[in-house]
Amino acid sequence: MSDSNPKKIILPYLLEAIDLYKNYKTAEQVLHILSGASLKLKAGEMLGIIGASGVGKSTLLHVLGGLDLPETGQVLFHGEDICSKENTYLENFRNQRVGFVFQFFNLLSDFTALENAMFPALISRVDKREARELAEELLVQVGLKDRLNHKPSQLSGGESQRVALARSFINKPDLILADEPTGNLDQKASDSLIELIQSLNHKLQQTVVIVTHSQRVASKMNRIVELVDGVINPVEKGVFI
Repeated sequence: MSDSNPKKIILPYLLEAIDLYKNYKTAEQVLHILSGASLKLKAGEMLGIIGASGVGKSTLLHVLGGLDLPETGQVLFHGEDICSKENTYLENFRNQRVGFVFQFFNLLSDFTALENAMFPALISRVDKREARELAEELLVQVGLKDRLNHKPSQLSGGESQRVALARSFINKPDLILADEPTGNLDQKASDSLIELIQSLNHKLQQTVVIVTHSQRVASKMNRIVELVDGVINPVEKGVFI
């Protein structure tokens, strides 16, 4: 007799990147950005990715988040290879399973902080009232209770990045990918933003990956890896800082 209630298989990793290769062709040469990069990411952890400028950290993040595809290799998310999926799947994956935070905020200039934070939820067809409530709650959590109706031009860099952070969490994604989120912030605002990310990570249990050139930021992660010559190497914190 077959089991009508099979046990749910719990995978040890939220995400596995396996032998990723990615090249870019210019008029003069082929640039080998990823050359067999592999990575395993557990649910709930905070990972810092470091590396020299131009080494391909952003490219790696884009591949992990389905914004770009590798020439060869796999990105397994909950055991499914997103690299083999069609565009509709990837669009839903990027909107619902992943939250993105970029160095330059990428806020819509004509929208208020509240409207910007609501946007991914509205794309996911969440009821407008519910989306507003979720956005308000997140913006309050990141310290912007009095800035809900301000547009990006009326916000400081730190405030704009907090809006972007709230926006990335609104759909309760499994994974947050942040590309140099403190790159345009002073040290005080940078420290404040990382503390917020740590707090949200602890409270909401989302997994966070941060690409950074800052040793200060990377040292606050649970784990650090370095992208060198297209491959990913572990870094011991004591050696790094």
